[in-house]
Amino acid sequence: MKHSSCKAIGIVKRQYLNDIRKEVFRKSIHICSAFIPILLHYFKCPVLVALAFAVIAYTVAEMLRLKGISIPVVSAVTAAAARKRDENKFVLGPVTLSLGILVCALLWNPLPASIGIYALAFGDGLASLSGKLFGKVQIPLTQGKTAVGSLTCFAAIFVSCFLASGNAYVSLIVASLGMFIELMPIKDLDNIIIPIVLGGIAQFLLP
Repeated sequence: MKHSSCKAIGIVKRQYLNDIRKEVFRKSIHICSAFIPILLHYFKCPVLVALAFAVIAYTVAEMLRLKGISIPVVSAVTAAAARKRDENKFVLGPVTLSLGILVCALLWNPLPASIGIYALAFGDGLASLSGKLFGKVQIPLTQGKTAVGSLTCFAAIFVSCFLASGNAYVSLIVASLGMFIELMPIKDLDNIIIPIVLGGIAQFLLP
């Protein structure tokens, strides 16, 4: 009986560590998107074309993967980052991430667009990681979101917005709205909503 109990604990621990590794890998991609505003400043058209191509190429690769045809690198990255809820399904995360950044860059001026992309990179990225690692208190009706994750999201967006704009008032509003959006149980759609909405708010509020 004791042996069975220890074995069960070992399985749960391995599953937890595997989930953490996947989350770190997935959110590291989010955080790396913070380099995109710099690239947009110097190579806007090529970067926009590359983002559009990435959406199309990944969509094709995922459709092929679901049919049992593995695409080198792309399928491996997808498998490494996929959540349990994504098993045997089209993994939307990379598509919504690229689309959110692309539309944000097309709609808004450089500074507001950068603020929206930074909010996605740091706010959403760090919120999930801190929630997984340190979150103990879950917020009702949010499908497992934690107080630690939400506070991390607010702090990350506030700091990144303030460093980009130098405006504490705008940063407070953008961070508060970003935290609210991140709390919503909308799965991968937050990758689209966060940069577009927060970039639009920044464009409206900044002088």
